[in-house]
Amino acid sequence: MTTLDLNADLGEGFGVWRLGDDDALLDIVTSANVACGFHAGDPSTMRRICARAADRGVSIGAQVGYRDLAGFGRRRIDIAPGDLSADILYQLGALDAFARAAGVAVRYVKPHGALYNTAMDDSGQAGALVDAVAVYDGSLAILGLPSSALSERAAAAGIVYVAEAFADRRYTPDGRLVDRTTPGAVLADADAAVAQALAIARDGRVQSSDGSTVAIVAESLCVHGDTPGAVGLAGAVRTALEDAGVTVSPFRS
Repeated sequence: MTTLDLNADLGEGFGVWRLGDDDALLDIVTSANVACGFHAGDPSTMRRICARAADRGVSIGAQVGYRDLAGFGRRRIDIAPGDLSADILYQLGALDAFARAAGVAVRYVKPHGALYNTAMDDSGQAGALVDAVAVYDGSLAILGLPSSALSERAAAAGIVYVAEAFADRRYTPDGRLVDRTTPGAVLADADAAVAQALAIARDGRVQSSDGSTVAIVAESLCVHGDTPGAVGLAGAVRTALEDAGVTVSPFRS
């Protein structure tokens, strides 16, 4: 792999509470998944992140989630597809307003947390997300795991789907993400994250939680903004990729 996008979740504070170092990460990543107010984020934060991302040439994506501030969007919600689609439209439109105020526009959509994991295997919720994107702007891309319900629904609707991998998350043998409640699910050690990022970029595979090898296809690589030491971890990953001859740049939808 000679070119790879590097994305991170940003703007995940709320009001006076801040989570992560958004400004430092914007100097490292090439795409910013901006929280849209349902799992985290608020209007002032959304506007600030969009303006600073635009100044740095970082692509802006809407990180849409369940209406779950208390649980940070990491609790699955059994919601009717029509209601979920409306929630996603609401979030997408809000962030796009701030992006346009900064002279750019939202370029892609990435589900967050429990919605991300649910949409990988639940065709109903995957379809709700795809329907919202198609209605709002069918030229937007969707980020997610390859070979998933979401990728299938996106393909059926003619929506560009960008396969994503994770530098700082452990994989299950079937290519899904290990549940965060499981010890070792998050790779907070920079050396471990770098090794996984290079394995994805160079070999298209990672070692799963049971020691087996899992094939991984990715156009974009994620480093979570709330992972301990996220800035140092993301910087180490980017440096290692570039030293290995990988061009780190936004994906093209």
